[in-house]
Amino acid sequence: MDLSGKKVLVIGAGISGFASAKLVKSFGAEVVLSDAKEEKDISYDFQELRDKGIELVFGPQQESLLDDVDWVMVSPAVPERIPLIQAAYARKIRVLTEVELAYELAESPICAVTGTNGKTTTVTLLGLLLATHYNPVGVGGNIGVPLSEEVLRVGKGGCIAAEISSYQMEITKNFHPHVAAVLNVTPDHIVRHGSMEVYQQMKEKMFAQQTEEDFLVLNYDDEQTRGMKARAKAKVCYFSRREELAEGAFVRNGQLVIRWSGQEHQLCPVKDLGIKGGHNVENALAAVVSAFLAGCEPEAMVHVLKEFRGVEHRIEYVRDVDGVAYYNDSKATNTDSAIKALETFEHGIVLLAGGDDKLTDLTDFMQLCKKRVSDLVLLGAAAERFEQEALKNGYPAEHIHRVGFSMEKAVEKAHALAKAPQVVLLSPACASFDMYDGMAQRGRDFKRLVNNL
Repeated sequence: MDLSGKKVLVIGAGISGFASAKLVKSFGAEVVLSDAKEEKDISYDFQELRDKGIELVFGPQQESLLDDVDWVMVSPAVPERIPLIQAAYARKIRVLTEVELAYELAESPICAVTGTNGKTTTVTLLGLLLATHYNPVGVGGNIGVPLSEEVLRVGKGGCIAAEISSYQMEITKNFHPHVAAVLNVTPDHIVRHGSMEVYQQMKEKMFAQQTEEDFLVLNYDDEQTRGMKARAKAKVCYFSRREELAEGAFVRNGQLVIRWSGQEHQLCPVKDLGIKGGHNVENALAAVVSAFLAGCEPEAMVHVLKEFRGVEHRIEYVRDVDGVAYYNDSKATNTDSAIKALETFEHGIVLLAGGDDKLTDLTDFMQLCKKRVSDLVLLGAAAERFEQEALKNGYPAEHIHRVGFSMEKAVEKAHALAKAPQVVLLSPACASFDMYDGMAQRGRDFKRLVNNL
C-alpha cells in the first residue's frame, strides 16, 4: 500500500485510532489524529505519535479538518452520525475503519466472530485451535489488539482470528472473512444503534460480502441467528447444544460432534471441556467448527478443548475466602450475559451488579435473581433503576443493598453477607464507564479488592 503524498484524518484517539494513525503513517501518509475530548481527559501518552510526525488535534471538531484530506479513518467508538463523518461523505472522501484497512492488508484468511455475548472466549479459543494447523496465527479486533497489527505480523501462510463488534461494522463496507460466525443476537447497544433491528443489521454486515466459497457459522438454538441463513451467500454451518443436526456441530450423548460433507468426527465429552457452563458449550462448538472449516483436523483440537480455561473477566475464579468463592464476570455488560453467569451457579449467589446503565429490559434478569440471588449489591449509575426493577419483580427489599459509586464498599458488603458455600459474583449487566475506563479496569479493581480481603 502506497499512501505517499496522501492526507489521512483519523477520528477517535482510542486503541484503534492510535494503531491506525501509526499504520497509515508507516505507509507514507500525512496523518492528523483528532478526538473530540481534550488531551488531558484521555489516558494515553501521545508522545510516540508526535515523535512520528503525526499531528494531534483535540477538542471541538470543525469541518475544516477535512480540507485536502484523501481518507478518513474512524475508530469504533465514534458513531457514524457525527457531523464530521457526514461532512466527509458529502465531500466524497473515502471513509473506512481500522478493520476495513486490516482486511485490505491481510494476506492470510480471516476467521471472524461476532455476537452479543461470548465473542472474546470464542475468539481466544479459536486462535488456539487454529494454531494446531497454522503458523503463525493472529488474534485481534475487538479483543483489545488492533486487527491491522495482527494481519501485518502474520503476513502470508497463516490465519487470523478476529473478534468483531457491531460498532466496528457500522461504517465497514468491504470486510470479507473466509469463515464468519454469529453466536447470538440479544438486546444491546440500542442507544448507539437506535433499534434492535439496526443492531442486528450491523451483525449481519460481517457476512454480507462473503461468497459461496466462504463459510458462515450460525447458532441454531438462537432464533435471530438461525434465520440469517436466508440472507447468506456463503455455505451455512449450524451449531447447537440442544439439537442433533443433520449437518453441523452439536452435542450427542454428552459428546461434541462435527458432521459435515458426509463425515462425522467425535471430539471430547462436554464434561472434559476446560470451560464450564452451557454458554461455554456453545462457545466451544462455534470455535471448533470454525477452525474445522478453516482446515484444522478435529483430532488435533481435542487437547486444546480440554486445556483451555477461559478468559479474564468472564466468570473468572478469583479466590476462596472462608469457604466463599469469588468470581469476576466484569465482561457481563448486558443482562443476557449476566443471566448466563447466574445460570452457571446453582443457588446462594451474592451478586454485585450495576454500572453505566444501557436501559435494557430487566424483567428476565430480575426474575432469575429472585430464584438464585440471596443478596443483591448494587453500585454505580444504574443502582436506583435496578433496585426499582428488582422490587417490581418481587425481589425482597431487605436483601437489596446500594453502595453508591464504590467497588470497595461493594466488596466489603458482599464479604459481610456471604457465608460458605455461597459464591460472590461480580456480573454487572452494565457497561463500566460511570466508574472506570472499561470493563477490564473494573474487573481488575474487583480482583484487587478481593485479594486484599
